[in-house]
Amino acid sequence: MQSSTWWWMNRLLGVWLGVLLAVGCGRPTGEPEEQSMLGSPLRATQARSRIAAGGSHSLALRPDGSVWAAGDNASGQLGDGTTTSRSTPVQAQGLNGIVSVAAGSTHSLAVRYDGTVWAWGDNSSSQLGDGTTTSRSAPVQVPGLSGIVSVAAGSTHSLAVRSDGTLWAWGNNNYGQLGDGSMTRRSVPVQVQGLSGVVAVASDYTHSLAVRSDGTLWAWGNNDYGQLGDGSTSNRAIPVQVPGLNGVVALDAGDYHSLAVRSDGTVWAWGNNDYGQLGDGTTVSRYGPAQVQGIGGVVAVSADNYHSLVVRSDGAVWAWGSNSSGQLGDGTRVSRFAPVQVQGLSGAVAVSAGSTHSLAMGSDGILWAWGGNTYGQRGDGSSTSRATPVRVQGLDMVVTMASGSNHALAVRSDGTVWAWGNNDYGQLGDGTTTNRSAPVQVQGLTGVVAVAAGYQHSLAVRYDGTLWAWGDNTYGQLGDGSTTSRATPVQVPGLSGITTFDAGRYHSLAVRYDGTLWAWGYNVNGQLGDGTRTNRSAPAQVPGLSGVMAVTASAYNSLATRSDGSLWAWGNNTYGQVGDGTTTTRSLPVQVQGLNGVVAVSAGTFHALAMRNDGTVWAWGSNSSGQLGDGSTTDRLTPVQVQGLSGVVAVTTGTYHTLAVRSDGAVWAWGSNGDGWLGDGTTTSRSAPVQVQGLSGAVDVGAGSSHSLAMSSDGSLWSWGSNGVGQLGNGPPGMATTAIRSLLY
Repeated sequence: MQSSTWWWMNRLLGVWLGVLLAVGCGRPTGEPEEQSMLGSPLRATQARSRIAAGGSHSLALRPDGSVWAAGDNASGQLGDGTTTSRSTPVQAQGLNGIVSVAAGSTHSLAVRYDGTVWAWGDNSSSQLGDGTTTSRSAPVQVPGLSGIVSVAAGSTHSLAVRSDGTLWAWGNNNYGQLGDGSMTRRSVPVQVQGLSGVVAVASDYTHSLAVRSDGTLWAWGNNDYGQLGDGSTSNRAIPVQVPGLNGVVALDAGDYHSLAVRSDGTVWAWGNNDYGQLGDGTTVSRYGPAQVQGIGGVVAVSADNYHSLVVRSDGAVWAWGSNSSGQLGDGTRVSRFAPVQVQGLSGAVAVSAGSTHSLAMGSDGILWAWGGNTYGQRGDGSSTSRATPVRVQGLDMVVTMASGSNHALAVRSDGTVWAWGNNDYGQLGDGTTTNRSAPVQVQGLTGVVAVAAGYQHSLAVRYDGTLWAWGDNTYGQLGDGSTTSRATPVQVPGLSGITTFDAGRYHSLAVRYDGTLWAWGYNVNGQLGDGTRTNRSAPAQVPGLSGVMAVTASAYNSLATRSDGSLWAWGNNTYGQVGDGTTTTRSLPVQVQGLNGVVAVSAGTFHALAMRNDGTVWAWGSNSSGQLGDGSTTDRLTPVQVQGLSGVVAVTTGTYHTLAVRSDGAVWAWGSNGDGWLGDGTTTSRSAPVQVQGLSGAVDVGAGSSHSLAMSSDGSLWSWGSNGVGQLGNGPPGMATTAIRSLLY
């Protein structure tokens, strides 16, 4: 009944935002404040970055100069000395006085106030620059570098700009992206040849751009489509000057084309032009810069595969290129080879171009969106494309969510909590017991970084590590020492430093920073793990477990993952859901057989699920509706592998169905499908995974009794299944057999 215990990158970004909002965004004593380039894509490389999101991990720089990290840690990219993935922040070892961070796919970089560079994580392509290919789970200093002012982390290579304007690179070099004149991988920094006075860089996976202090633009790497702008399609292993351009103040790189803004406000483009994305009035690809027609006074640019956006100094947004989904915002779906003005927008300060959609941020902080809605990047609650901008109603602010039996919770990046659905016991926390089919704010809670939803109660952790609860308290599941239900949050006394937690049907679990596990609430099946069958209205420590990293609570069971990757379970075992090869109920933890390297767990009413560090999913217990995903309806007393799934990054279970998110953002589901809660467009139960329709770019999922919830990488919420009490959060009751957009205002 909970959100996935595996909180991946985009979910964790919300934690960082909450933490930074709470502690402020200060700097080490004596460090000057950095100037930003408003609306410019150079912000991440020219200014020092205090937050960085990698492939599936995140970094945050606190005002005291320490670095905190969470997420995927298979290569040690969190820097805490382990390869144990973390769902809450851990401190990178041995770092202090840090002024800037950067995150690659699976490695991390940091710059200290003294100009030294430190690196950790994956090193298979020598991207750590320490002279080896040995991955590091704690920071090591990059040798031979001093006076560094900023760093950038590519997928498998790294860049550093020195205060003297020289540029240094190391790691993968298959297209010459290191700019040292070779295609040879480098395990220590080498200077990018022929460049000095570098002030900003931009790059994609295979080509790079740099602006020098004299305003000249230089490029190197892959040039298949002329994206280097040097008049050829030859790859370049050393920087070549982009001819005909000077006074460059902003730039961006699409996959196959490049954009630059000059100090006179003109825009220049080159590379692939199949859809008119160069804006020169043609569809002819260009191997050198051509001026974009009819546009001036430009202060910011953004480029995607096939369309381009700019912001003018008057706040107007202009666009050109492919328009099949209305991503140009001019009221049509006709591709444009020269700029057209986006309708209905003023006061814009920044733009971002996606594959088939576009975003703009106003000076008032309001976000606007138009184009395709495949990824749920708009906030109007529909699933159709839009050819003109619509206001994103706060959905860009959602950072994490959870599904209860028939209610749901969402946390916004401002630390507020919103809830909708069933409210019979006050589980929505709005001070009433009125059901809500649209989100309402939970009263009196701020600074929240994570939530969990049980059958009819809710939990939240604030940035200070305190735990809060509301809703049904019949069995003491709120942990406040009483059995009085609460329609607004109350603090769980005696607990601090909470790092992860979960809400079961009638009981609750919480892990403290020291790895101890605490439980309270209903205990008739021994699900509190304290060796008794006595209900608890206040937290009691689960004996015999240490180093706990993740927990999950179902109706009558509990599971915990330890730092060594072992999985432990207790409670009801009628269907083998404890996973110890028996059907004997357990009131103390026992180890689940045959599993190691476990990084995430989830439990349904009578079945359980585990994700290993290799991205495979394993299941056991009741299988009457195919919820184990092994192609059968046979109960299993020990874990069996779910068929056909790999690269999984998040899992969750409902009462009789299961959901998983793959690294490509697709959501897969299996088990019972009575009201369409598998999201495959049918109500047919499935004993093997099927893909949820109408949804991509997902980063997390939640499952209730008869509905499902997913969060997209853009912070939008999607839901499907039963909506009898408004649990889909999109308006009147009904049901949906494919994913639809949830409204949050």
